[in-house]
Amino acid sequence: MPGKLLKAAPPFRRIGALVVLFCAAAAPAHSQTPSPLQEWQYSSGIILERLFEPQVPEWRVVAGVGDEIKPLYDGARIYKAQAGPVFNIRYYDYAFASVGEGFGVNILRGDHYRVGIALGYDLGRYVSDDPVHLHGMGDIRRSPVIKVFESVAVSKKFPLVLRADVRQYVGGADGAAADLEAYMPLPGSSKKFVMFAGPSITFADHLFLQKEFGVSASQSLASGYPGFDTHAGTNSVGFGFSATRFISKRWLINLDAAVNHLRGSADTSPISQRGGQRVLALSVAWNE
Repeated sequence: MPGKLLKAAPPFRRIGALVVLFCAAAAPAHSQTPSPLQEWQYSSGIILERLFEPQVPEWRVVAGVGDEIKPLYDGARIYKAQAGPVFNIRYYDYAFASVGEGFGVNILRGDHYRVGIALGYDLGRYVSDDPVHLHGMGDIRRSPVIKVFESVAVSKKFPLVLRADVRQYVGGADGAAADLEAYMPLPGSSKKFVMFAGPSITFADHLFLQKEFGVSASQSLASGYPGFDTHAGTNSVGFGFSATRFISKRWLINLDAAVNHLRGSADTSPISQRGGQRVLALSVAWNE
């Protein structure tokens, strides 16, 4: 059946089928925020799975190791490398657990859409990470993040995926942020090599931005930065690229790259040293 589908399908449909067969359950995720990776990169291709193959497997498991090069925190000039395990476990299209998406369930699901909720985490920001630039600003501690999301695939002939999410930070950064995104599989994908790309825009409320980029009166006295009050609105715009290469039936290499540019209060904050943020992540994993 898969062979017949690949043979008879037009170009975009053929790419979509390849995504389902070789990438939907095989996109290892990386550590969560702070990271300029787009939210869609943690689950690229999953929404297309049921669109092309209604009978999804009971269990799908991906496990491996990865390394990520990213800014120390949003707006930082200094970058760091962070290595660690990656995993992505899915039960039908009901529930999932992964390093990038957290633990979640799909409350509503169909052949071209899913709506769900997940519990993730935020890594926070610590003065000890960059004592020169963060002196006097205080720590933003690690905290849980509750995320509500929706993804919709346009059609089999044109597998563009539209995605939206809202994230509420419980402690730590506090406040809320939201993303609007679009991505799709790229021409040039094949049975052993699949690519995705797409843009995103992120919004945030005043509470979140004030914690991340604002400077209160007491922080101004302690740090030497001028006082800065943020306003809600656009936080950043970005573009992401993901590629998965199967080196055998079970083993794969996954590459994620993204660029973000801070906007609004995030860009004009005295804490921000660089508006352009980049990240590069590489994983080697085993796919069941």
